[in-house]
Amino acid sequence: MTGEARPAFYALRPGAWRDYVTLLHPPYTLWHLSYVAIGASLAPHLSWERLGWTALAFFLAMGIGAHALDELNGRPLRTRIPSPVLVALATASIASACAIGVAVAADSTWWLLAFVAFGAAIVVAYNLELLDGFFHTDMWFALSWGAFPLLTAYFASAERLRAEAVAAAGFAFLASLAQRTLSTEVRFARRAAADPGSARPAETALKLLAAALPLLAGALLLSRSG
Repeated sequence: MTGEARPAFYALRPGAWRDYVTLLHPPYTLWHLSYVAIGASLAPHLSWERLGWTALAFFLAMGIGAHALDELNGRPLRTRIPSPVLVALATASIASACAIGVAVAADSTWWLLAFVAFGAAIVVAYNLELLDGFFHTDMWFALSWGAFPLLTAYFASAERLRAEAVAAAGFAFLASLAQRTLSTEVRFARRAAADPGSARPAETALKLLAAALPLLAGALLLSRSG
């Protein structure tokens, strides 16, 4: 993006396929999918098949659906993706994620449907800022994008919630709250564009955390692969 600051450090030059890559918020999507891996790896019995389906569901609903709705609501990434395409992407991906959730519930426990229902509701309410933005807050972000994926993945494998899941959800909540705090600072600094270097420390912290969380998730999964 020449002549103006990029809307995010991972944003590619606008146009064609690059818009769809940018839309995924790749570092952040991987960050939050890490919570799925962490939750599953903490379960007493790790079901690799359920982990795979859970990760796919969250990639669809969060990585594609949530970000498509977010871009539809104000164009924060300044992509050129037509609005009808964003609506189609959001609808198809969220519906597919819900279908996966129902299928996994049918094969395990119907209590999992509570997680499916909450996820489907919050992804729309948060990103479209429904109810005058009631759900579009730092706390709801940390709960929905941090604690919730971890708890869902744990429950999908364990079919119950135990103390270690709640403690890890607290970690995910606080890590996501830190992400939200740093990203808000960076976003405002980029939009103001008065001092391009003012957001550099916060942006560096975001990049480091975005690299650290997948490494932690990978290490935990490797510990369960033996």
